[in-house]
Amino acid sequence: MIAYLDTHVVVWLCQNNVEKLSAPALDAINNHDLLISPIVLVELNFLYQIGKTIRAPQDLAKQLRSQIGVKVCDHSFPDLAETALFETWTRDPFDLLIVAHAKANGFSPLVTKDEKIREHYPQAVW
Repeated sequence: MIAYLDTHVVVWLCQNNVEKLSAPALDAINNHDLLISPIVLVELNFLYQIGKTIRAPQDLAKQLRSQIGVKVCDHSFPDLAETALFETWTRDPFDLLIVAHAKANGFSPLVTKDEKIREHYPQAVW
């Protein structure tokens, strides 16, 4: 079974800030094969460009792949885009596509602290 990670969860895991994660979030991380949407890499790159993270997104993805087996999902972009067309609760393109990715891939769990996502995606875990 798979679960997706939201961008802030990726950052916290890379920084070894597991204390920021809830018990259910840690359970999901420990008991699922973990994926990130490619849009997480794009968001991480924006954060890197504005100085909110100090490492390039490729480095963060490589770290999590080697430490806990996180992979970048290769689910079909046309499926993702079609799913995203029905998401009307946000104008944030990152949140929109991260949720659409989890939905398009079997309504997979998504580990996120984001309250708006949790309010609109029943498979969100926190």
